Amino acid sequence: MSKTKTRKKILNLRKKKYKNNYKINFSNLMSILNKKKINKGIIGGYFPVNYEIDDLKILEKLRSKNYKISMPIIKKNNQLDFYIWQPQFPVKINRYGILEPLKKRLVYPDVLLVPTVAFDIRKFRLGYGGGYYDRYIEKIKKIKKCLTIGLAFEFQKVKKLKVDEFDQKLNIILTNKKAYK
Repeated sequence: MSKTKTRKKILNLRKKKYKNNYKINFSNLMSILNKKKINKGIIGGYFPVNYEIDDLKILEKLRSKNYKISMPIIKKNNQLDFYIWQPQFPVKINRYGILEPLKKRLVYPDVLLVPTVAFDIRKFRLGYGGGYYDRYIEKIKKIKKCLTIGLAFEFQKVKKLKVDEFDQKLNIILTNKKAYK
């Protein structure tokens, strides 16, 4: 199935099933971070839109455990950068209707939570088609080691995604049911 058809199918399914209140088990995430010996550092999150996994409560719990939280700002040429963020910081709405931090202290996350439209068992993800996260993951790999964790509902798993040369494989996909490592 083409990326466009897969995207449309999963987005429709996500919209229908979202009300079931599926959640990511925070202890599963902490177990991953503990196994990777990441007990401090910078977490890259996202402001959820379009029935994505809501990571804001996860980020708040991580912040209470002394992790620093960062959020993305969309740049020119489909680029992202991450900036330190706290809930009391002001935000703005970007051209896509997504919140972004106003305060700008550029950082490079140690862990990147990645919104996911669809994923396969190989840990490839499908996003909205702009390549923002693929570009960012490629960029940060050249700067530092960063653990990439896709957040998704289990029903977003597909048999096999069509993969292009620019698609970046994630380290882990964490769903409401399990972790794909």
